[in-house]
Amino acid sequence: MDISEQILNLLRDNARISVEDISAMTKTSVDEVKAVIKKLEDDGVIMKYAAIINPEKDAVEKSKVRAEIEIQVAPEREHGFDGIADRIYRFPQVKSLYLMSGGYDLKVVIEGDTLQDVALFVARKLSTLAGVRSTKTHFLLKTYKENGIFYVEEKKDGREGVTA
Repeated sequence: MDISEQILNLLRDNARISVEDISAMTKTSVDEVKAVIKKLEDDGVIMKYAAIINPEKDAVEKSKVRAEIEIQVAPEREHGFDGIADRIYRFPQVKSLYLMSGGYDLKVVIEGDTLQDVALFVARKLSTLAGVRSTKTHFLLKTYKENGIFYVEEKKDGREGVTA
């Protein structure tokens, strides 16, 4: 594994890790670590550093309504799915957009302040786009695990062990 991959793996696990710690863990100089990180940022490999927030414990996140929407579309001549995807991902409500295989073409994850906001977005913005054939909306009710992180607290067994 080259130094870039080592640094990326460390940053994936903890984006707040210091350059000095990365240097010690990879047995590389601080200046070399800084140069590798700068190159990864300049090349667009590292796009953003962000905190992962538990939506169940943050009042703002907890109040948001999230939905996954399956979309069937008619691909555009010369642009395929990219043209319609470009129009969809520009909406501020859209948090994620994926090209999918299977029974639908695009999966959109959106966020709104209310159930009605999400419903109106789908009805007035998304489903009216040229090329959209159908949509299916699934509201997210609870997040148990996302991006490898558990959002539910493990239940601790309060009983004491018995030894014979």
